Amino acid sequence: MSWICGVVLLLLAAGWLFLRMRCGSRYAALRELSMEGLRLRRLGEPLLLLVEQGRIASYLPSVMFRIQRSLQRLYGMRYSAERTLLFLGEMLSYSWLLLAGGSALTLLTGEQTGMILGGLLAVALPVAMVSDLHKKVRVREQNIMLELPELLNSIVLLVGAGETVQRAIIRCVNSRHGDSAHPLYAELMKMTAEWDGGYSFQQAFENFSKRCAVQEVSIFTTTVLLNYRRGGADFVLSLRDLSRMLWEKRKAISRTRGEQASSKLVFPMVVIFLIVIVLVGTPALMMLKM
Repeated sequence: MSWICGVVLLLLAAGWLFLRMRCGSRYAALRELSMEGLRLRRLGEPLLLLVEQGRIASYLPSVMFRIQRSLQRLYGMRYSAERTLLFLGEMLSYSWLLLAGGSALTLLTGEQTGMILGGLLAVALPVAMVSDLHKKVRVREQNIMLELPELLNSIVLLVGAGETVQRAIIRCVNSRHGDSAHPLYAELMKMTAEWDGGYSFQQAFENFSKRCAVQEVSIFTTTVLLNYRRGGADFVLSLRDLSRMLWEKRKAISRTRGEQASSKLVFPMVVIFLIVIVLVGTPALMMLKM
């Protein structure tokens, strides 16, 4: 088994060096592309060549589509193909490191556990990375949904007080300028920047809806675009009806998050219960034996 691990380790190292020489500075431009969670960019650059020339994406089209779609929702449509390539390179980098580490451990200790564990983790970790990516998208959508009713209430109050829709949105964004990290207000700031850059109200609003990629935001956008020219009581009334619907959805998301938080506490409570049983039962058993 040790000589097999030695051959695997040698092939992994030689393959990486060969790909490193082949790719050169081909992916140097991707180093400046902003993307959270990437820690192995330099190590993964040779593996990007393997992804492209090996056409790995063509073997798993549905998985690749879901990954690219999730990255588009997190970072936008621009450079989505490049970010998908970087994400695949990161996955392969971790798998390469785990296989190499497991082979080296088996080679040093002579135990097969290292190779087996490295192989299992090399498969499990990329799956966990994809799952975590989809989870980030769900959390982003929930955060937008939780904040959207508050924004809508503010817009209703300002429009009812005589402000135009555009001025009301700008005032809401300026009042929450410290929340630029929040996905909803980050997209709203991009929308106001598009207004300043010459985009029309309708075009900027449609771009905002596409970037958010949330059904409730699309409903909000459609309601505003259909009614903002009319103004008056009809417009405020339509926004209030939408606000009531969004508040109900916000309550449902809050209940879901509460149930998820309580379910996460089950395992620690079971562990604490077992520890208490051991602490209480051990002295009693010792006394019975005496």
